[in-house]
Amino acid sequence: MMFALFMVAVLVITGMIWLLDSLIWRKKRDADAADPVIVEYSKSFFPVILAVFVIRSFIIEPFKIPSGSMMPTLLAGDFILVNKFTYGLRVPILNKTFLEVGQPERGDVFVFHYPPDPSIDYIKRVVGLPGDRIAYRNKRVYVNGQPVKTDYVDDYKYVGSGLNMIVTKRYAEQLGEAKHDILIEENGLAFDGEVEVPAGHYFAMGDNRDNSKDSRVWGFVPEGNLVGKAFLIWWNFDDFGRIGTKIK
Repeated sequence: MMFALFMVAVLVITGMIWLLDSLIWRKKRDADAADPVIVEYSKSFFPVILAVFVIRSFIIEPFKIPSGSMMPTLLAGDFILVNKFTYGLRVPILNKTFLEVGQPERGDVFVFHYPPDPSIDYIKRVVGLPGDRIAYRNKRVYVNGQPVKTDYVDDYKYVGSGLNMIVTKRYAEQLGEAKHDILIEENGLAFDGEVEVPAGHYFAMGDNRDNSKDSRVWGFVPEGNLVGKAFLIWWNFDDFGRIGTKIK
């Protein structure tokens, strides 16, 4: 959000300088006089900043994954692209929808403003839609009383915080039309409980179920906090093989 504010400020300043020069200042200079440095830079930067602002605000925005809460789908260090159009066009900064396009679907990997602190962006998976009853019992998700289908895939190991080796199990989970992998630790923390998702809100969970602070901890994601749907890994400095991977 701070970056968006910065871009708006720079866009307005460079645009105003260019406009004032076109309407007033240029007429007071000699015909063969060079543009002042500030005018020259404003003319150069304004179109570029405008293009970046439009793309980031309404089409695609890049994000970097900071933690392992979405493993094995996303790894810390993945650079991803988020479709800003999927959930409707929104007024930058205010995040108010002015053109309805679509709504999050169960199984989407989505980016949103963290409800306790909207200045922070979070990424999780949509598990519950408005009106759903979501339960989590014995490390299994239930949607409207029905257990979500999960199938064991294999054992999965990764290096956690403090360089500790984490041993977990990978399962294939079917959430609606979306099939994806999740991680579950047999001795991990339990978050058993059941809730009903209010209208205009979503229940989000990380794929690394025992190492994710999500709706089980801080509650629901309001519709007004939505940013967009993650769809592609475009870079990873540690694993070039992940580049171009579609996010499922």
